[in-house]
Amino acid sequence: MPFFVGRRRFSCYQWAIMAGSGKIAVIANCEGQDSQALLAEAAAGWRAAGARVAGVLAEDSEAEGTCSAGFLRDIASGRKFSIHLDMAPAGTTCHLDAAGLDDACRGLLSQITSADVVLFSKFGKMEAARQGLWAAFTAAAAAGKPLLTTVSSRHVDAWTAFAPAAAWLAPDGRSIEQWWRTAQLRG
Repeated sequence: MPFFVGRRRFSCYQWAIMAGSGKIAVIANCEGQDSQALLAEAAAGWRAAGARVAGVLAEDSEAEGTCSAGFLRDIASGRKFSIHLDMAPAGTTCHLDAAGLDDACRGLLSQITSADVVLFSKFGKMEAARQGLWAAFTAAAAAGKPLLTTVSSRHVDAWTAFAPAAAWLAPDGRSIEQWWRTAQLRG
């Protein structure tokens, strides 16, 4: 899936190698890529090395449709937050449960100040509308914490408005670890 910035079109690979700077990093969510597995692997490695990791990872549900995430799992506590409605609200096909996202966000806010790194499953449509995990994203950025997430092509404009100097990482463990080492040096 191509990404567009203004009128320029980038392939997923081209977009991933566009470097930025700073403590905030993002991985372009491309079709066929398991971004959540990459994030989970990074979180597990950092925790095993003694880092305090705050954030949430998406876990699939048995539901069908474009959004298969049924839960967000808090990395630090293991608590699961349901973010999938069995029935979409009238007038929409979206099964996303905003209340579940709000609950997850409230749980994260108290963890951010003591975290070494913050990791969020994605910057999605709710965050693009300044809802969902928006308050946690802004709290992490305001606290100067290293922050890693993913974004799809649909929300790139909102993402770049939020984090214009973010580093765009290739979707691999090596790029994530290189970013983490650099972010640690920036203290």
